[in-house]
Amino acid sequence: MQPIHVVGAGLAGCEATWQLVNKGVPVILHEMRPVKSDAAHKTAYFAELVCSNSLRAGNIENAVGLLKEEMRRLGSLIMREADKHQVPAGGALAVDRDGFAAAITEAIKSHPLVTLVTEEVTDLEALEGTVIVASGPLTSDALSANIKSMLNEEYFHFFDAAAPIVEADSLDYDKVYRASRYDKGGADYLNCPFYTKEEYVAFREALCSAELAPVKDFERNVFEACMPIEEMALRGEDTMRFGPLKPVGLIDPRNGREAYAVVQLRQDNAAASLYNIVGFQTHLKWPEQRRVFGMIPGLEKAEFVRFGVMHKNTYLNSPKLLDKHFCLRSNERFFFAGQMTGVEGYVESAASGLMAGLHAARRALELAPVDFPAETAHGALANYISNPAVENFQPMNINFGLIPPLTQRIRKKREKNAAIAQRGLEKLAELLAVIQ
Repeated sequence: MQPIHVVGAGLAGCEATWQLVNKGVPVILHEMRPVKSDAAHKTAYFAELVCSNSLRAGNIENAVGLLKEEMRRLGSLIMREADKHQVPAGGALAVDRDGFAAAITEAIKSHPLVTLVTEEVTDLEALEGTVIVASGPLTSDALSANIKSMLNEEYFHFFDAAAPIVEADSLDYDKVYRASRYDKGGADYLNCPFYTKEEYVAFREALCSAELAPVKDFERNVFEACMPIEEMALRGEDTMRFGPLKPVGLIDPRNGREAYAVVQLRQDNAAASLYNIVGFQTHLKWPEQRRVFGMIPGLEKAEFVRFGVMHKNTYLNSPKLLDKHFCLRSNERFFFAGQMTGVEGYVESAASGLMAGLHAARRALELAPVDFPAETAHGALANYISNPAVENFQPMNINFGLIPPLTQRIRKKREKNAAIAQRGLEKLAELLAVIQ
């Protein structure tokens, strides 16, 4: 059997490799470290955790907890070693960073179907047969140029200005109202009104004094095209009121009033379960975003599925380029996996590698293709990165807003999420009966 090439030995590459070899498909794994390193990695281990050592929430009432449980049931190497190397972290799954990476490195290197090639790949088309590209957000300049040339387009997006996204059912609708400015285009926006100058000024002052995330040297020119909301606040008391918080034309239909300032929320997905905060690109630290944006009327208890970010990162325009199997639409020889596909987070990156590896293995074994059900966390991620209808595509963590809602209404959020998770695991069991 012809081996499959996997480029990159991060979380996604290792998980893809593991899925392939455990189904009897040989792998040639290409990893440029330690021959050539990058600005972030410090060791020669595979699956090195560069930032946090946390894989986030552990319970399945949280979407990433559901994703992890699905990965366990799918035979994930990443989850196997994370569970073995767990360290105390409350309700989160955190790992001993070096022990976790060392164990994954040993499992991959010692597998008889893995051939390791320690070199930088600079020409993907020179590799024979099927290729899974999992080179990560810090893909080398040479390989980045090669991918761009191969796709014959400007395939990189710069993840430099993404506004926060909140869950619709976590908003206070006693305060939030639906309307569009001057009633144009229907009542398409949710509006959060500051009715008094005093509450608006208090919000502005909190913005001006909030703590910023550190800026890396290569990110200092990122903010020129899109001003952070906190910078706008610093430029004057009324600057935001003549910008994204402009109240003119936004009449509250409940009382006929025009507020002193209004924060608008725009629908972010077809199910209307997620809304982004319009104009709120920000470089505030995440806990500060929760605190300060919680001062916005109606957002006091908002659940954030993505905080605002302004940093330089690269990823594919996946809805245009990839199908739900993480396969390149224009050339089925190539799969992509990891953060470069627009999944955000360690767990999501590993899950994308799992899916790419599984799909590539089934093709190599001449088995019928399968789709992950939309009700599963894996299926939700696959659908998000491959949906051509997605506009202004931005990297996203897994969240329940990406999963189809239940047909029955459950008021308590924890119970609702538990029901969504249970449905997802039942759907996964149906898939496992086919693929195992």
